[in-house]
Amino acid sequence: MYYHIILTEECNSRCRYCYEKSECEFGNKLDKKFHFDYSSPCKSDINVNVLKKFIKKDKSPRIIFYGGEPLMNIEKMIEIMKQLPDVKYFLQTNGKLLNKFPKEFMNRFSRILVSIDGDKERTDFNRGKGTYDLVMKNIELIKKNAFRGEIIARMTISFSDEFTDLYKQVLHLLNSGFKSIHWQLDMGFYESDYNKEKVAKFLKGYNREISKLLDFWVSEIRRGKVWRIYPFLGLFDSLYHNTKTKLRCGSGYANYTIMTNGKITACPITGGIEEFDIGNIAESNPNELREIKIIEPCLSCKYRDLCGGRCLYSNYTKLWPEEGQEQICDSIKYLIDEMKKRFPEIKKLINDKKVKEDWFEYEKYFGPEIIP
Repeated sequence: MYYHIILTEECNSRCRYCYEKSECEFGNKLDKKFHFDYSSPCKSDINVNVLKKFIKKDKSPRIIFYGGEPLMNIEKMIEIMKQLPDVKYFLQTNGKLLNKFPKEFMNRFSRILVSIDGDKERTDFNRGKGTYDLVMKNIELIKKNAFRGEIIARMTISFSDEFTDLYKQVLHLLNSGFKSIHWQLDMGFYESDYNKEKVAKFLKGYNREISKLLDFWVSEIRRGKVWRIYPFLGLFDSLYHNTKTKLRCGSGYANYTIMTNGKITACPITGGIEEFDIGNIAESNPNELREIKIIEPCLSCKYRDLCGGRCLYSNYTKLWPEEGQEQICDSIKYLIDEMKKRFPEIKKLINDKKVKEDWFEYEKYFGPEIIP
């Protein structure tokens, strides 16, 4: 099982699209559908011995440190890593404090997801002036200090900015040293800014970029190079092995979140919503955690077995009107259909031994988006 541990709700960035915006819906539309608990402290005060007893019941536990910005609570992170030396660790961070984390603990991370949206102009626009240079400098530092794990660029694309140059920004990151990338569309997570025409305009350009990027990915495979572009890896894997999927992130069945007070919820964004409470680390058994399943309209969708449902929070809260949700779903269907068009050629390249089958393998549930 995978566990996001919220180390702190504090953050040293003020990104234009932070998921904190979703909390603005609390006490508005959502209070008519859900109940809220605001009792969790800002910083984690969980008893690490209690956490250890909980985690030890899991045969193959994996911990993802999360926030806010988790590196703003380095002390708790190190305490956990000392108490649980045999756990596989991951980190999701904005990258600004990577230089502050001790080398001997940094190198215990299997994978680090770093928030960066593309080139300097785009990243600084979204995340604040100077962010790009600082993050890139810190990444070079941990590499210099012998970090050999996977570093994944975490891109966020917001329709409200009307930028549709995904292809350009992904290629910039690949040319800047990243080998692994995923992105998330900042759509459907809060109610206040839905605009049908604006969304339609954005998605028209976004879909063109998906096609361009897929063409690039396949052209590189022809040359014997498989870039770790996670939305493409995940969809290809399901087509290649003819497998059905639940939610790609694993929320509510393979991936849970431990809040700052030890409560367990389905995913980081559902923290504080009582209907998504699973239990707590003091009393729950990780092998008996309740599953939270997606609901309609996803259950009836013919793309469900490849999409998985996109997002549990969005699926339940339905903050956008039905027509808005359909717009998002149409972009997902476009991505899936475009991958299906290219699948036979990629499969043939594997069969012809131009590339190896295992080059497409990836670890699930630790954070990268497959369905943006």
